Amino acid sequence: MNILSIEFSTEQRSVAVVENGTVRAAAMETATRSTPAFALIERALAEARLEREAIECLAVGLGPGSFTGIRSALALAQGWQLALPVKLLGIASTECLAAEAQAQGWSGKISLVIDAQREELYFVRYEINGSHCAAISPLKLAKVDEVRAQCAAGEIIAGPEATRWFAQGRDLFPSAATLGQLAAHRTDFVPGEKLEPIYLRETSFVKAPKPRVM
Repeated sequence: MNILSIEFSTEQRSVAVVENGTVRAAAMETATRSTPAFALIERALAEARLEREAIECLAVGLGPGSFTGIRSALALAQGWQLALPVKLLGIASTECLAAEAQAQGWSGKISLVIDAQREELYFVRYEINGSHCAAISPLKLAKVDEVRAQCAAGEIIAGPEATRWFAQGRDLFPSAATLGQLAAHRTDFVPGEKLEPIYLRETSFVKAPKPRVM
């Protein structure tokens, strides 16, 4: 199956083409307000020598992470499915991070952290070895000191810009190439309207006051 994977949950935005579990092409850029999503896609498709019509599945990183980046990736996938008959998959970016760590040969208990703003981190712990990769705690919001308290001495702490908060941290970013390889083993496809970003905070809106009558 030809998979186009899109991972926009961090500042390192990437796109990859994966065929039957093998990465055929990948493109990455650091995010800016003008990061051209379709330009990245066209670069990856050209490198893989495929037309858009050859893509059978779109896999999207659901975060948590950059709300704007994730939303733009979801909108792109939803629009693509309206135009062409493709399957859609959403995969947590933390799962992608854990797979990246496993691919780099890391093992043991590993804490993954992602900036959640408001002086908080998205935090989840995995146990990883050569053939095993599984979450051992639920994803949650936590303060930096709480993460420090829960991590055993010598435990790896990794994630996008992890070194901002932890001297022993390791910077690790989810990639579209790894996302596509994960998607190659999944069959839990969803319609576009079912794709939702992972966002642990409740959405709240403040109702604007009524205009004053002069």
